[in-house]
Amino acid sequence: MSESMMAQTRREGVLAAHSVDEYVISVPDLEEARKFYTTFGLNVVNEGEGLALYAFDNPHRYARLVQGERKRLLWIAFGIYADDLEAFTQHIDALGVERVQSPDPMHPEGLWIKSSDGFPVHIKPAPKTSPSQLPPREFAPESNGTQRAPSSSAAPEVKPLYMSHLLIFTKSVSNSLKFYGELLGLRVSDSAGPSDTEKVIAFLHSPHGSDHHLLAFLESEDYGFHHSSWTVPSIDHVGLGMRQMSQAGYDFGWGVGRHVLGSNYFRYTRDPWGSFIEYSFDIDFVPHTMDWQARHHPPEDSLYVWGPDVAEGFGTNHEALQG
Repeated sequence: MSESMMAQTRREGVLAAHSVDEYVISVPDLEEARKFYTTFGLNVVNEGEGLALYAFDNPHRYARLVQGERKRLLWIAFGIYADDLEAFTQHIDALGVERVQSPDPMHPEGLWIKSSDGFPVHIKPAPKTSPSQLPPREFAPESNGTQRAPSSSAAPEVKPLYMSHLLIFTKSVSNSLKFYGELLGLRVSDSAGPSDTEKVIAFLHSPHGSDHHLLAFLESEDYGFHHSSWTVPSIDHVGLGMRQMSQAGYDFGWGVGRHVLGSNYFRYTRDPWGSFIEYSFDIDFVPHTMDWQARHHPPEDSLYVWGPDVAEGFGTNHEALQG
């Protein structure tokens, strides 16, 4: 990510997290995870007893994977500005939020609390890694009498630029919106469901500037990890990413298509444990200088503008099925 993309934009007088700093999940096979995420185009690094996920030419660690009996969301870390730590400490104590002991002996710093779904949440001083300006947008040059598309054999390898957002399963979308809104200062971008009081999916952004959502929720019988989304600079990269994964045997997914909420072009690929990973291009951006007008949408009119039918099992929480 360029320096301008990582600018430390800030809405003055607002106490809020600025980024999803990283997520941590367990998987039953680290070598299969290494193969999957490497094929996707990430820089997979051995760290400690597990793996760490980086985008190439980007120093930030976005995720860690550790060995476990099954795939499971372990915790999420949110980045805050360092001079907000004391204010966050007082804010959390005033709300009576339960503190928990750090499950990460390498990172006991900051604040560790229990989420509304029961898993740990880490609030830590960290540089802002959510984008601070519109995402990069590359388009093919205008026709000038020569071939513009590369030969198939010369197509570039897709390497995402940075992580855009997470979508997680939650036992209650309404409770999660209240928890992350009151506690972390995140703001609703959009939601969908049968009624305004019955939401099945919702999207949150940071008032310090971020993509349309840096965190989203999908209702389920338990919490869990649905997908991480990674920004690429063109619709071609979305399609090439689909080919890249399919040629390696990871051919089950959804897309290419275009979302309604967020507006981004997408391709999801299912990982070996039932979750997904997404190539995303041209998502809506919410600058720190404006208020996004949140709206509630009927489900049938809010998921995608065009694309193939939704993949079978796309909304299945496999972590809940495994008990």
